[in-house]
Amino acid sequence: MSTETATETLDVKGQNCPMPVIKTKGAFDGLAAGDVLEVVSTDSGSMSDIKGWAESTEGAELVDQEEATEDGTAVYKHYVRKAE
Repeated sequence: MSTETATETLDVKGQNCPMPVIKTKGAFDGLAAGDVLEVVSTDSGSMSDIKGWAESTEGAELVDQEEATEDGTAVYKHYVRKAE
């Protein structure tokens, strides 16, 4: 489990590229400075997609990514902080 404390969680399980990134951007835009968004996805491609999005988005800091298993399904968790 990540040491990051998420301010908000975005569940995009069952959705494939490009929806996890599109929905992450929408949720990220609504965050206050310093907030951390947890994105939970079942799309393995989201690991590179969200990393690339954060690297190319001003004010977005990808602080952690982890792979876990929930009910026998692989899930990918991403923690993105909005810069202050």
